[in-house]
Amino acid sequence: MSYPLDRLHQEVAFIALHFHWTLEDILNLEHRDRRRWVQEIQAATSH
Repeated sequence: MSYPLDRLHQEVAFIALHFHWTLEDILNLEHRDRRRWVQEIQAATSH
């Protein structure tokens, strides 16, 4: 089972918007690391 492409696009856009990382840098992250950054950004911006 592969990771849904729509979800991957959402994660990449979210991280790029907040950290201004390149597409290549974000895609080079392991899945669990990318998900962790999304969670950390969400926690930091939900206040």
